[in-house]
Amino acid sequence: MTVVGPFGLSVRDQALEADVQAGLAAVEEGLLEATKSEVPFITEAAQHLVRAGGKRFRPLLVMLAAQFGDPYAPGVVPSAVVVELTHLATLYHDDVMDEAAVRRGVDSANTRWGNSVAVLTGDFLFARASQILADLGPEAVRVQALAFERLVTGQILETAGPSDGRDPVEHYLDVLAGKTGSLVAVSCRFGAMMSGAGERVVDVLTQYGERLGVAFQLADDVLDIASDSHESGKTPGTDLREGIPTLPVLRLRERAARLGLAEDIALCELLDSDLSDDTRHARALAALRAHPALEQARRDTVRYAEEARAALAPLPECDAKAALTELCDAVVHRAG
Repeated sequence: MTVVGPFGLSVRDQALEADVQAGLAAVEEGLLEATKSEVPFITEAAQHLVRAGGKRFRPLLVMLAAQFGDPYAPGVVPSAVVVELTHLATLYHDDVMDEAAVRRGVDSANTRWGNSVAVLTGDFLFARASQILADLGPEAVRVQALAFERLVTGQILETAGPSDGRDPVEHYLDVLAGKTGSLVAVSCRFGAMMSGAGERVVDVLTQYGERLGVAFQLADDVLDIASDSHESGKTPGTDLREGIPTLPVLRLRERAARLGLAEDIALCELLDSDLSDDTRHARALAALRAHPALEQARRDTVRYAEEARAALAPLPECDAKAALTELCDAVVHRAG
């Protein structure tokens, strides 16, 4: 058993492992090539996050989905480069919106060069992704355009917040389906589509990716509260400190509104206070770790991961399906 990709995914078949590793290596080369410019400064800025590393979760899914057709088909690797370039571009923009100082263990682009350069670099990556897409055909362009519309819509909905009368949890899950689920779904879709897999297989893998993408983000929400920095690779309670309403917090507020318990209301008031104060932040983090809302968020994560697993049922049994199933297990494991 060997390890490849995020979460320590184990691939049991040597031929599959070789295909995935070779594909991811080709994607890495493609990313560096796609981020080159005749202007050295643009190259430096565009390759900033590429060279910082990352899980390459989306390209991994492209490679695994391609196993249901011809994994060596010429469009597989370029489509994986497209989804990762798109993901990277959104990170440049997200860091500006969130005023983030660090990304993947290095200074964020906005910290290093300012907001304008960060935004324009993200735009540059979108442009390069579009160039590659143009060579993959009109259907690929259409699929990516629809996904990108959903991604941006999710970001706008997050910024705007839930409308009057809308359940905040449902709103949040819709946001995640757009912001995260859409591009993960396209990763699976592109892998299957570019490999020549049948339409039914393409649809199944797309549904799987959508649910896995949401589960992946929900697991991050749980980790932000529940993990220590060694386990998660980031400072616990970062979203909490920045006032980002992740699922455990939303589940807490939902419970406080429904039951009206004094301790729930008090915790909500603590979360609404200035959590830049380390003592107050530590109190809030400890209280949330012990609160039933965190366990509810875990159950929500497991539910989406199980829906992703169930979506795979129509696919033939093979090592690629086993690897995709194991990704569902890995997400659940991350959420505890």
